Amino acid sequence: MKKLYFIFCLFFTSSLYSQYNIEHSVFFDTDKYNLTKTEKTRLQKFLSSNTKEDVLKIEIYGFCDDIGSNNYNLTLSQNRAEAIKEIFSQVSFFPEKISTVDGRGELLLNIVDEIDPSVIRALNRRVDIVISYPEKEEKKEEVIKKDENKILLENVLFITGYSYLTRGSKKILNDVAETLKKDNFSFVIQGHVCCTEGELDAVDRKTNKRNLSIARAKYVYDYLLEKGISGSRMSYEGLAHKFPLGGSADKDRRVEILIVSD
Repeated sequence: MKKLYFIFCLFFTSSLYSQYNIEHSVFFDTDKYNLTKTEKTRLQKFLSSNTKEDVLKIEIYGFCDDIGSNNYNLTLSQNRAEAIKEIFSQVSFFPEKISTVDGRGELLLNIVDEIDPSVIRALNRRVDIVISYPEKEEKKEEVIKKDENKILLENVLFITGYSYLTRGSKKILNDVAETLKKDNFSFVIQGHVCCTEGELDAVDRKTNKRNLSIARAKYVYDYLLEKGISGSRMSYEGLAHKFPLGGSADKDRRVEILIVSD
C-alpha cells in the first residue's frame, strides 16, 4: 500500500507546478443570452467559492449550437459572453482582469461521446470561463484523500447534470489510467453528485433518470476499460450526495477510487 500511495503522490505532485486555471461553463436556453435563475446561481456560487487574490486574467468564450445562420450565431455567442462579463461586474469579481470576451459562433465539434443531436446542442449552448492564477505549490495532503485506501481524482470533474467530463478532465483521466497500469490492485469507482439531499441521487439530464452518481462512476469505468484497465479489477457504484466535500459545488461532481485489495 505504501508503494501505491507513493505512485499517486508522485503523479499529483508533478501536476502542482502546472498553470493554475479554474474553469466553469454556463449553459443557455435556445436562442437566449440571458441566464436562467439556476445558471446565474451556479455562476455566483462558483465565483464566491474562488479567491479573488492573485487573479492574473479572466477569459470568457461564448458558443452556440449549429442552428441558425453564421452571423446570427456569432452575434448570439457574443451576447452570451457579454452577459457573463456583466455578472463579473455585478459581483465585483475583478472585471478589469477580463482579457477576453469572445463570441465564437456555433460549435460544431462534439465535446462529448454522444450521438443524440439535442444533447450535443444543449451542451454547446454555453459560455466557458477560464480564471488564471499564478503557479503555486500546494501541500500533498490537500491533493490526496485523507483515507489512504481512497484516492480522489482531483480535477476529474463533470458537466452539471451530465456524466460527461469537463474540458481538460480527459487528459487527467488518461494519466490516471497510465498510473493504474503500474499496479494490479482491485478498486471500486465511486460516483458523487452535488446539490441534493442525503441518499437522493441527482437526475441525469441525458436519460431523465435519478441515477447521475452511478452514471458518472460508470463513465469512468468504461473510460478506464477502453484505456486497457482490466474489468476484473474494477467495479462501480453511485453514492449520491452522501459525502459532500464542502466549498464549491463543482468539487462534489466527482469520482473517487476505493482500493479494496493490493
